[in-house]
Amino acid sequence: MAEQLDPAPYDALLLLSFGGPEGPDDVVPFLENVTRGRGIPRERLKEVGQHYFLFGGVSPINDQNRALLDALHKDFAEHGLDLPVYWGNRNWAPYLADVLREMVTDGRRHVAVLATSAYASYSGCRQYRENLADALAALEAEGLPLPRVDKLRHYFNHPGFVRPVVDGVLASLADLPQEVRADARLAFTTHSIPDAAADSSGPAWEHGQGGAYVRQHLDVAALVADAVREETGVEHAWELVYQSRSGAPHIPWLEPDICDHLEAQHAAGARAVVMVPIGFVSDHMEVLYDLDTEATAKAAELRLPVRRSATVGADPRFAAAVRELLLERARAERGLPVERCALGALGPSHDLCPIGCCPARAERPAAAGADSPYA
Repeated sequence: MAEQLDPAPYDALLLLSFGGPEGPDDVVPFLENVTRGRGIPRERLKEVGQHYFLFGGVSPINDQNRALLDALHKDFAEHGLDLPVYWGNRNWAPYLADVLREMVTDGRRHVAVLATSAYASYSGCRQYRENLADALAALEAEGLPLPRVDKLRHYFNHPGFVRPVVDGVLASLADLPQEVRADARLAFTTHSIPDAAADSSGPAWEHGQGGAYVRQHLDVAALVADAVREETGVEHAWELVYQSRSGAPHIPWLEPDICDHLEAQHAAGARAVVMVPIGFVSDHMEVLYDLDTEATAKAAELRLPVRRSATVGADPRFAAAVRELLLERARAERGLPVERCALGALGPSHDLCPIGCCPARAERPAAAGADSPYA
């Protein structure tokens, strides 16, 4: 048992997330951080920020990360895993570089990193690795010792991620009027990204139409739909759809958009739809606004019964999955045999992102991969 709970060589876990504003005065500075280098005027950012201002200028993501931290602390304590957990963000306080500096000051030298993004893509994986490299470069410039950072593998098909999603769908179906429940369609939603970014997502051998990004989402959607059928005895038709597009209109992005999809389903005679945000770990702003506000308003306009199922959030099963992913990687780093838990057809993802995985348009250093300058 002691061997199974040994986190060595890791001396800390870092929860790495996107970050979000926590008040009206934070909104534009936060968006400036998110869009830095793109030359977007401040006035345009104020327009974009209206989604946040509708909710008092507060994104729920930071509180959700605090809840996940609490769940991790509780799970680790209950299982006798003695490992400190830190939290850092890419775009808002607590900033990643500040947290890594704190970790180094605390004597941490080998850090496991859990990113709050479950799938392969530039924005969902490599950009986190680039941010880690930026933070390490800042520490290096200050003459501080550099910790080794290892990003835990993608967990989209881990049972601790999938099963809470299944339960969320079951609860949403049960909440629909009984007369339309059996006919409800499932709309699995995730963040739209440019077609080119999707096609080049994952390792080079997985590049192609939709790449690993679309393939992974389709695999999870099929897993969830099959589990719902087994639980209810009803086979619900389903589709993978997209939301939260933010790019220039002339650049192709993944489609259909959730609102367009709802219109199409209504026109085809659908009686109800459950929106299943499988692309998101928690109910942050893109769920709160794009689904709970915008898409729900579209459904009301169409008089189409709709429900939005829960994300994984701080579910204890997800916290347990994080512990399992951490200990799995620790055993692999110690050269011990590892049983990797994964559902579906794709199997467990790689520990180390290979060269050419989720490439950026402009090459930048990225930590925690085969091409890392900080081995």
